[in-house]
Amino acid sequence: MQFTSAQRLDDGVAEREFTLGEIPGILWTPGSASASAPAPLILLGHPTLGLRRMYPRLVARARHAAADGFATATIELPGCGDRPRWPAAEQAHADLRRAMEAGEPIGDEIIDALILPLVEKAVPEWQSALDALLSLPEIGGPVGYSGGVISIGIRLAAVEPRIVAAGLFAGSLIPRAMFEEARRVTVPLHVLLQWDDEGNDRQAALDLFDAFGSKEKSLHANMGGHTGVPQYAGEDAARFFARHLR
Repeated sequence: MQFTSAQRLDDGVAEREFTLGEIPGILWTPGSASASAPAPLILLGHPTLGLRRMYPRLVARARHAAADGFATATIELPGCGDRPRWPAAEQAHADLRRAMEAGEPIGDEIIDALILPLVEKAVPEWQSALDALLSLPEIGGPVGYSGGVISIGIRLAAVEPRIVAAGLFAGSLIPRAMFEEARRVTVPLHVLLQWDDEGNDRQAALDLFDAFGSKEKSLHANMGGHTGVPQYAGEDAARFFARHLR
């Protein structure tokens, strides 16, 4: 891991950009007043829109987490942002757009081509980033995962023993294979669902929640579309991570 820039935000949170091989990322750590001991870590997942576009939402989440004493980090997903183009992913996105514009149902073939290769590439990268982050003296664990793409969160929660709790956003397409993987997830879960999300199959999200093997899992459903998440939903998620990471 190589740090490429550093700044102190106006609330004292330290923000450092880094690269891990060809993978860009950002690490946020609490200000000095709350950083007397190594901080627990939350990995911030996000959709395939690129870190630059997602930055305002990511830094807001990071600042809220820092106020609770947590470090947060994120990495650029494969084929996104300034990373090398990924022709297969671009073709899958094009097929998805064509189906949506034609008003056709989104079939399993499109969903699998869009999501499964992304999971296969992204999860090992998240694990490599976790290796590097936990080697830093200011990061002590335990580790949580928060955000989407939900299939990446499912795979990470199932295979990465250092993740002890996960907050997942039910708002992306779900391959059928991920339902079986969900049965292997046993960490505590906090799942957020926007009831009227125009891009989300509500029934698929409910079926996925039912499939999770966790003994502690809660579903937080709010009225409204994809971008209508109420502020108190973030407060609920913060309390979830406070319970499990402190």
